[in-house]
Amino acid sequence: MKYIIILLMLTFSITLHAQEVQKDGKTYEVKKEKIFLDGKEVTDTLSLEDKTAILKEAATISEQIQRKEAAEKLEEKKQKEAKKLEKEKKKAEKAQKKAEKEQKKAEKALKKKQKAQDNFDKATKKLETAQNKYDKLKKKGKLSPNDEQKWLDKLEKLRANVEKTKGKL
Repeated sequence: MKYIIILLMLTFSITLHAQEVQKDGKTYEVKKEKIFLDGKEVTDTLSLEDKTAILKEAATISEQIQRKEAAEKLEEKKQKEAKKLEKEKKKAEKAQKKAEKEQKKAEKALKKKQKAQDNFDKATKKLETAQNKYDKLKKKGKLSPNDEQKWLDKLEKLRANVEKTKGKL
């Protein structure tokens, strides 16, 4: 809102193009190279020295106004750049947070996969160990029919466990 008001004032002052100059208690208006007093042109009636002094003063005032306008424009541009940089900074922070979140998610998935792999390996090893032990006992003939049924049930459970962990993997 502040900038809009400043811009309107600048536009209004530029459209007037008239500089008011105080000299000898009188207020002169200078438009381009013409000098007015109370709305009447007095350029030809003034002495050369007065004319030069009034025009110089008007030029000085005009330069001051132009410098002031340039400084205001520069300040406004700096503020816009600062806002733009702030937005870019927020955007970068948001992107970084998103990347960190994605990385955590990937790490979590990797841990889950690793755990599933470990469980599968463990179940497979148990099954192999139990199968080897069963085979040894059966070869030696040390299994009764009841023991053999227990071993077969145990092996079946271990196979089901291997399939289950394979499915999770």
